[in-house]
Formats: sequence, structure tokens, C-alpha cells
Amino acid sequence: MKKTKMILGLSLVVISGLILVAADHIDAPGTSSGDAGDITDVYTFQGQDTNNLVFAVNTQGLLSPNATGAATFKENVMVEINIDNTGDNVEDLVIQAIKRGDKMYFFGPYAPTTTGTSSMIKTSAASGEVAISTYGAMPVTASQNGMKFFAGPRDDPFFFDLGQFKSILAGTATGFNNPGTDTFAGTNVLSIVVEVPKAMLGTSSTLNIWAETKKKQ
Repeated sequence: MKKTKMILGLSLVVISGLILVAADHIDAPGTSSGDAGDITDVYTFQGQDTNNLVFAVNTQGLLSPNATGAATFKENVMVEINIDNTGDNVEDLVIQAIKRGDKMYFFGPYAPTTTGTSSMIKTSAASGEVAISTYGAMPVTASQNGMKFFAGPRDDPFFFDLGQFKSILAGTATGFNNPGTDTFAGTNVLSIVVEVPKAMLGTSSTLNIWAETKKKQ
């Protein structure tokens, strides 16, 4: 059983109910725009098939259209989705994604042998692979082992009116406008999306979800 050791690069925590999102666009120490280890958003929501749960992790935020074509996932950076189904804030299951060549390979969900900042990839827990979609082309998805996969550039779905937020902080505005101005309009991210049958995630009605990027050591 081959295992590859990965060490934590950056983490973002989000507690999942039915539909929740957390965002963090380039304000963590040691990250910069276009950094393959920078997580911008984590989404968890019920799939169109209500028996499934969808996990989406976006990285490398604030990509302009001109920069998106050159943006790539890095082979030394793994994206790990952590799933706590016992309420102790320790991952009971992980879903891992790592690039090799022009494909994204997925592992899990499976119970990890190590938890926390250090991870191992259990290659015998491979669940599927998908060709990485290219900017401007039709998105490529794959279905294997009851799961669905996607990896590639997408329009940044997160909406935030940064200018109005700064005005509120400065005391020159009392609230957000409706409609507001989307600061992230016209920018892109690199997304990893995996849809998983709920039966693979345990029997708990509540899951704690967080995502990490980890660099190979």
C-alpha cells in the first residue's frame, strides 16, 4: 500500500449544515493571488440527487480572464476535504485530490491513518479521476464508483461588496446596498468539485466540514 506524506500548507474551517460557505480571499499570512495553496471558498450542499452531498473547494482567487488560462493546479499541492461525523472536530473521513499530468485524481472518502496537519494518501482508496478542464472550453466531468468529479477554472461564485464594507467600517455607511456591487465580478478561481453519496459519509445528521491544502515534503 503506497502512501505519500503531505504537510499542511493552509487551512480553512467551515461547519456544514445543508448549504454553507466560508470565504477567505488572500488575507491569510504567506499567501498571494494565484497561490496554488490559497483556498478562497469551501461550499457544501445537497446535490440535485438528494441522496448525494456536493463538496466544492475553490483556490487561486482573483484570477483575471487573461491570467486564468495560465493558472494551474500544482502536483505538489493536495486538496483535502475533512469530514467530522462524530462532533469532536477531528476528521473521521477525508476526500483527497491531487494533480498528476492533465488529470485530477481523487481518493476517499476513507478513514485517515493520521489526522491534523500531516496527511498520507492511501492509494488503495482511489475513487476516481477526471481530466482537468481548460479555460474557455466545455467543462469536463467524470462519474466513477457512484461519485462525480470536476476540476478546472470557474467564475468566482462568491459575492461581496468590498467597497461598501469598507465604508461601513469607516462609519460613512450604515449597511449594505441592495443590490450591491460584486467586487469579484469578472474574476475566476480554480475549482475542485466532488459529489458523494450520503451513505458514504456515515449516519450522522450533522457534519463538520473543513478543507486544507497540503504540500508534499
